[in-house]
Amino acid sequence: MSRILIVEDEPDLAFGLADDLRVEGYDVEVASTGENAARRAREDRWDLILLDIMLPGKDGLEVCRELRREGMRTPIIMVTAKTQEAERVLGLEIGADDYITKPFSPRELRARVKAVLRRTETEAPKSCRFGDVEVDFSRGELRRAGKPVAVTALELKLLEAFVEARGRVLSRRRLLDAAWGADTFVTDRVIDFHIVRLRRKIEPEPKKPRHLVSVRGLGYRFDG
Repeated sequence: MSRILIVEDEPDLAFGLADDLRVEGYDVEVASTGENAARRAREDRWDLILLDIMLPGKDGLEVCRELRREGMRTPIIMVTAKTQEAERVLGLEIGADDYITKPFSPRELRARVKAVLRRTETEAPKSCRFGDVEVDFSRGELRRAGKPVAVTALELKLLEAFVEARGRVLSRRRLLDAAWGADTFVTDRVIDFHIVRLRRKIEPEPKKPRHLVSVRGLGYRFDG
């Protein structure tokens, strides 16, 4: 189930968008301000952000620019009530993947959402190399110094989440969603246990990790 963050300050429109996308099978959350949108974008793992430009306080363009500067690659569709070409172009230049202009039909929105998600699915990492480790996600294989290492599907999902967010901190909640699923109850201790197991397979010195780094009070970061 793809997770979508809707950023819209008009309650009726936000409710309508959320309801329509949930009917399509998406897991949806709504944020009504730019500040809340930026915070939630960092806290969780999203497959798409539907971002209105006209927001109170921090506008959508500023939110998009801020997230892209931090290295966040989550697809963003900008939503605007304006029709000026300059604003649409600016949104694309600062990192938006697409835009849609109000008023729009639910059918058009669904088509744009599906198109962006299809593009990003094909762009997911198929393989990765760091240090003496080589991972082929499509084949479910991990090699260390050229030798195969037994790895579980869960460990591969965790590693893929880290690779996709290279250089950024992932909270335990985001790791839970990526590897176990949003509806699964798993304690922080269980997540930490699997991180320790993964470190044993990819780190030169597991007790002094270079790739899966702990960030106190926040989570973990992948430096590869």
